Amino acid sequence: MSTFSFLDDYSEGAHPHILHALAETNLAQQAAYGDDAYSADAASRIEAHLGEAFQGAIHFVASGTMANIVSISSCLRPHEAVIAVGSGHIVVREAGAIEATGHKLITVPAVDGKITPEKIEEALAANSHFPHMAKPRLIYLSNATETGTIYTLAELRKISALAKRRGLVLFLDGARLAAALASHKNDATLADIAALVDLFWIGGTKVGALLGEAIVVCNPALKEDFAFHLKQRGGMLAKGRLLGIQFQALFGDSPLFSSMAQHANAMAAKLAAGIVSGGYGLAAQTETNQVFPILPNNVIAALQKAFAFYVWGKSDQEHSVIRLVTSWATEQGQVDAFLSRLAFGQPIQAVQ
Repeated sequence: MSTFSFLDDYSEGAHPHILHALAETNLAQQAAYGDDAYSADAASRIEAHLGEAFQGAIHFVASGTMANIVSISSCLRPHEAVIAVGSGHIVVREAGAIEATGHKLITVPAVDGKITPEKIEEALAANSHFPHMAKPRLIYLSNATETGTIYTLAELRKISALAKRRGLVLFLDGARLAAALASHKNDATLADIAALVDLFWIGGTKVGALLGEAIVVCNPALKEDFAFHLKQRGGMLAKGRLLGIQFQALFGDSPLFSSMAQHANAMAAKLAAGIVSGGYGLAAQTETNQVFPILPNNVIAALQKAFAFYVWGKSDQEHSVIRLVTSWATEQGQVDAFLSRLAFGQPIQAVQ
């Protein structure tokens, strides 16, 4: 019996509209290295969402790790460091990519998956014995977080104000930014984000693109020579058109960017509601397209016969936390099938 995957939101290839756009433009000749008409139009479409005050630049890269490496390393001198939560993606899921560029990661405890002004201030105070310590210079956050939670506009404003006051660069990893913006708890827009951070990126890979992310350099002081950093890090594709075409489709007249994230979030909400109503707990509130149930180990083993997912960690000797991720392609029937199979397990008291 084949299994259905809840491992991630990029198990499928790409949304059919994106594949159609790539096929339809396949034989049109275009300039290389991102200087094509498709990339220029895609950048214009994104800029339309960033507010009239936007004076930055947009660059397309193939992967999220590349977006993080280029964005962060372009801002820092060799002795400067990054402040991030211990559960942050660059800390635990990128094989030390940022450290490999020569920059220390200063980690702080997460609060609901998020970094807070208080934790940032603590990190600054604890890393101030200069020149004997690496100098904190950049704040890293991701929206949505590794546990699927999101930053409210008020939270982003507080962190942004602190960054400006302390002379720090504020960077936002947007691998699942579409899911964050589509969250029922979200009250921020792309224009808000562009006004509050120095640079961020918009994930395409996890919202139906074949591959690709859009780096948005908001601070005009950081956009000069950014392309040189992109080239040196191997992020400048000869066939950059492939990225531009996809973001044209994502930010088209009927934006796939938002509709696909809304669907993924809705499927996650249905999963979470069914899990809780069955008497099981959640390790984190479901705000986007990631669900973290706490299940008995024997129930997990039974579920793995029909579904693929990550076992995220132990809860106790008899229970573990698993991660379920929904996507633009997740079918309601698969969600129903998961919940139906789960119903055969022995529930534990829900943890709210």
